Amino acid sequence: MTEAQRPATDFQIPDDLSGITADQYRASMRHYPAGVTVVTLRSATGPVGFTATSFASLSLDPPLVSFNIAHTSSSLTALRAADSVVIHFLGEHQHDLAKRFARTADERFTDRSLWTTLDTGEPVLHGTPIWLRTTIRQLIPIGDHTFVVGLVTRVHDNTDEKPAAAPLLYYNGSYYRPTALND
Repeated sequence: MTEAQRPATDFQIPDDLSGITADQYRASMRHYPAGVTVVTLRSATGPVGFTATSFASLSLDPPLVSFNIAHTSSSLTALRAADSVVIHFLGEHQHDLAKRFARTADERFTDRSLWTTLDTGEPVLHGTPIWLRTTIRQLIPIGDHTFVVGLVTRVHDNTDEKPAAAPLLYYNGSYYRPTALND
């Protein structure tokens, strides 16, 4: 079987990682800017949510997206049981929201003025430029994370508002707004 024919579930980690440490890898990834999202879902015990900077678009037809969640996340059990999630693209003005959803789970939904629920039950955050409702298609454990693939079933786009919010970025351990978009 050639490398191109190998199924995605047949992932092998080589024995020799050339001495790369977790700290070295983490330090290098801090220098790659990423858009900031908050993923929310409903669970049997109430709303669940977390900040994720690993969001990616996977496919246009069908509309598929992905993100990762650490195996140590307090939200993982609820995510595994969920059928759907809402992925919120945060605007430059929402760094406090990003920080809120990076805190301990019991602090994330305490301010009821920040969110409501969709008719399908998922929590949705107020004021985000874009949010996507997705049904979970695949959960793939890989390394110390689970790779989540979702099918987009609804798009809510507030970017027509004037002025449109620039995206919130995460880089080198801090939140930033892309100034070039506003020049």
